[in-house]
Amino acid sequence: MARGTTTEEPVRQRLVAEATRLFAERGFESTSVQEIVAAAGVTKGAMYHYFASKDDLLHEIYGRVLRMQTERLTMFADAAGPVAERLHAAATDVVVTTVDNLDDSKVFFRSMHQLSPEVYKTVRAERRRYHERFRDLVAEGQRAGVFRDDIPAEIVVGFFFGSVHHLGTWYHPDGPLSGPEIGRHFADLLLRSLGNA
Repeated sequence: MARGTTTEEPVRQRLVAEATRLFAERGFESTSVQEIVAAAGVTKGAMYHYFASKDDLLHEIYGRVLRMQTERLTMFADAAGPVAERLHAAATDVVVTTVDNLDDSKVFFRSMHQLSPEVYKTVRAERRRYHERFRDLVAEGQRAGVFRDDIPAEIVVGFFFGSVHHLGTWYHPDGPLSGPEIGRHFADLLLRSLGNA
C-alpha cells in the first residue's frame, strides 16, 4: 500500500501541474482532457482515477493553494502576540503565497465562472471559510480597540482580498519588487487603513 502511494502520487501531481500550465497558456475552455493527459504522460483512465472531470482539476489547482493558505492563516491567527502583528503576518503571507503560486491563482480566477454550479458552490464555501477566519482577526482587533471599528470587518476583508486576487493581472516575478516586499506593502496599507500605523 505504501509503495502504491509513492508511485501514484506523482501522477496526480503531474496532472495538476500540466493542467495548470495548459490552462494558463490556452485557457480552460480551449484545453482538452486529451491534451492534459498527453502532456502528463498518462492515460485518460489514470486521470479519471484522480479527477472526475476538468472541473475537478480546476478546483484542485486552486484548492491546493487555498488549503495551504488556510493552514498558514490558522497558524498566524492562533499564535501568541498582539493582534496587529498577527494580522500583519497573515496579510503578508497571503500575498507571498499567492505570488509564489501565481499561475494557479490566475488560472482559477480567469476560469472559475466555467465551473459546474456544484463545484462553484463548493469553491465559494471554501473561500468564504478562509475569508471569515481572516475577518475574525480584524474583528478581534476592533473589539480590543486596536483597530478602528467604524468600518465593518467584512468590508475591510473584501477590500483587501479584491487587491490580492488582482495580483495576477499586474505582478511579474522579474519586476522591481519581490513577493515578500509586496506582501509587506499590502499588509502595511491594511493596518494603516485600520488606524494602526
